[in-house]
Amino acid sequence: MSDFNVKKRVFGKLGIEVSSFGLGCMRFPMKDVDGKRVVDEEIAKKIIRTAADNGVNYFDTAYVYSDKQNEGVLGRALEDGYREKVYVATKLPLWECSGPEDMERVFEEQLKFLGTDYIDFYLVHALGAKRWEDAKAWGIHEFLDKLKAEGRIKYAAFSFHDNYEAFEKIINEYDWDMCQIQFNFMDVNNQAGLKGLMLAGSKNIPVVIMEGLLGGKLASAPDSVMKLYDSYSEKRSPAEWGFRWLCNFPQVSTVLSGVTSLEQLYDNMRIFSEADANAMSKEELDIIDKVREEYINRTKIGCTGCEYCMPCPSEVNIPRIFRIWNDAFQYSNDISGNDRYARLVREGHDASKCAQCGACEAACPQQLNIIEKLVQANKELV
Repeated sequence: MSDFNVKKRVFGKLGIEVSSFGLGCMRFPMKDVDGKRVVDEEIAKKIIRTAADNGVNYFDTAYVYSDKQNEGVLGRALEDGYREKVYVATKLPLWECSGPEDMERVFEEQLKFLGTDYIDFYLVHALGAKRWEDAKAWGIHEFLDKLKAEGRIKYAAFSFHDNYEAFEKIINEYDWDMCQIQFNFMDVNNQAGLKGLMLAGSKNIPVVIMEGLLGGKLASAPDSVMKLYDSYSEKRSPAEWGFRWLCNFPQVSTVLSGVTSLEQLYDNMRIFSEADANAMSKEELDIIDKVREEYINRTKIGCTGCEYCMPCPSEVNIPRIFRIWNDAFQYSNDISGNDRYARLVREGHDASKCAQCGACEAACPQQLNIIEKLVQANKELV
């Protein structure tokens, strides 16, 4: 008997029922073997099969995940009858190809890795405006049509990282069966955003959500945000709040969550056994709005990343420093010892290299006190 009953949703115009929780296979636990980082296949197999036994029927992987180990791990875990119970989604990385002939080569490799003769959802990986033009030049329409006609894929899809204008162009230029976008309550107006979700919904194209917790940043919360969550009568983790907000949209078909342990899996399955569309009250939605506002208020500096300040004569990566600083303070109680900033120090592009020449401030369209803020960022991040 299953311990959970993960809710299913009708996958838009396809009419199939897919679990509202999709297992993201990018973050399986790793271990060292003979000096090489490899997927801990024993734990990964338990995660995959436990998920499938509890109603999860959508599994998302990609050619490049875990240094090209990931598809093979998933394929072996889906032996013994599991493959027939689930939908497998994987992705075509155009950056691994030098032309149309490489798309076929990569696809054949993927079939072997997965141990299958067909793929349910085949996504063109990480499309944006430029990559889409390259894909069209290589005949991506004809390639996907051919794979579908031959029965080697069931559904043609794409994952997306760019702005709304690029999303609108891509979704309107091919008869897509599904799309995958980055979306969470902090990204309402970023990338495809809420506008993109609604556009896909209006076309009855199923939408799979990635980065639902903003790469894990929304899985925990600083004290000021936690206070807002705890004002609600029912105590929930930040992750549960984020997932429930996504499930509230009927246009969302499946939410991906990367899992590294059985404990995380159990928690996700519990949440997605309870969360449903149009289920959040006005009070709950108001709390999310207040949380979003609090995160925005925690921004250290209003840098838009326009890069008018670049290049810096001292090779200080000003926009990257401010992005790291904002992210660190927005989503954490303790920002010192930041790993991303430590990498910048090693590269020699950190704020300590600033010569205070003032060229950046003269060029900044927002007239930010860049020199003063660089000094402050360096003190707080190291």
